[in-house]
Amino acid sequence: MTHADSTAAAGTASLKTPSRAGDIALIAVFAALLAAFAMLPPIPVGPVGVPITLQTFAVALCGLVLGPWRGAAAVGLYVVLGLLGLPIFSGMRGGIAVLAGPSAGYIISFTLYALAAGFVARWALRRYRGVALWVAMFLGSLGASFLLNHPLGILGMSINGDLPLGVAFAADLIYWPGDIIKNILAVSVALLIHRAFPDILRRRGVRPQIPDAV
Repeated sequence: MTHADSTAAAGTASLKTPSRAGDIALIAVFAALLAAFAMLPPIPVGPVGVPITLQTFAVALCGLVLGPWRGAAAVGLYVVLGLLGLPIFSGMRGGIAVLAGPSAGYIISFTLYALAAGFVARWALRRYRGVALWVAMFLGSLGASFLLNHPLGILGMSINGDLPLGVAFAADLIYWPGDIIKNILAVSVALLIHRAFPDILRRRGVRPQIPDAV
């Protein structure tokens, strides 16, 4: 291989491999997207005032599109900025005081939820195609929500709302139908993004099996 060929190959590889600057840009964009969804008008429900919002849709989307580490970084950035005082949580709230409110457990779970959803997406995109891919990503993302987001949310409502765990669990049931719908939408949007940008979840040197059609 000539020097010119080597240079061309290196240039092509650099275009196909996500750069660190590109990763940072994606993290920032998705953190801003999450903040935008969080600031949409919430629907107040439940005995302790935890509203229905589109935050969990955006959290799932971060993980499903960016993968585990970048997705968790985007959500973690959003949470940290909110805790530092920016009014980017639901209801235009911000500051460390939100951890004393009934939504604290849900907020704490967001980064873990995105991390788990990202692992699900990376695993499913390498193994499935078509309907099987959609089902695998949906069940995995929904499972991550029910194993992380809901239990920590229940615990937060119980502690900060001074509720027995059974009452907090019953209050959390209100959010289940909406959570299913939000995961359906998140998976559908994520797969559209992966189809349009098949390298977005690509690890350096490892290319997942992005479907030709969803």
